Amino acid sequence: MSDPNGLIQPGRTAPGFTLPATPDGALLGPEQFRGRPVVLAFYPADWSPVCGDQMSLYQSAAPVFAQYQAVVLGLSVDGIWSHRAFAESRGIEFPLLADFEPKGEVARRYGAYMPNGEAARALVVLDPTGKVTWSYLSPADVNPGADGVFDALDQLAADRKVMAR
Repeated sequence: MSDPNGLIQPGRTAPGFTLPATPDGALLGPEQFRGRPVVLAFYPADWSPVCGDQMSLYQSAAPVFAQYQAVVLGLSVDGIWSHRAFAESRGIEFPLLADFEPKGEVARRYGAYMPNGEAARALVVLDPTGKVTWSYLSPADVNPGADGVFDALDQLAADRKVMAR
């Protein structure tokens, strides 16, 4: 469940889902990556300039995400063919999931859906068990960058070290 005031809050178990990841019908969701941190990057639209810059930033940061063994999943209400063309044009290799039909169902469950019919620009970090450890709702016209995500992943790594002692 999301917070009644918006985006899902830390401490909650993330709603499960699978969404189309490729035109051939492959489905992906965070459950498939249990044991690893998962970054859900909700974004409004494939071809908008801010979204392109944001998703390209996450692709360029892939080596840093790999250091945390974190998986990045991009989600918008665009269709899978739009995602494919967008990813190819921007060199994006991480999965872009189509929250297309029913439109925005996953975004709604996370409190990341806007009245205009697009996903909000929101970031949600899940710990390896699927619990929300950090979430952030950005203004639609602002690229939130990756600093908050990396801070959350740093905290997860620190918590794992303490628990391993």
